[in-house]
Amino acid sequence: MRRAARIDRNQPDIIKALRHAGATVQPTHTLGKGCPDLLVGFRGENFLLEIKDGRKSPSHRKLTNDETTWIENWRGKVRVISTINEALDAIGA
Repeated sequence: MRRAARIDRNQPDIIKALRHAGATVQPTHTLGKGCPDLLVGFRGENFLLEIKDGRKSPSHRKLTNDETTWIENWRGKVRVISTINEALDAIGA
């Protein structure tokens, strides 16, 4: 049985900023198995974002084994971000 998915402390603020910029945002962290945290639509394009909390030490914000495997096997782009500015830059806002 899977535990409840936790979100990074900065995820709500990042979602709010993306939506304020005009993006649609679908949280996907509950899918588990390394799937990135957010599916973002902006200006006709889709973006996958994996959020890490930049306030944590580097050892506590590294990708999990599942996240690394998922990203390595995905045949598209996944951006790992930790700030609002990185999220907005990732989608070109």
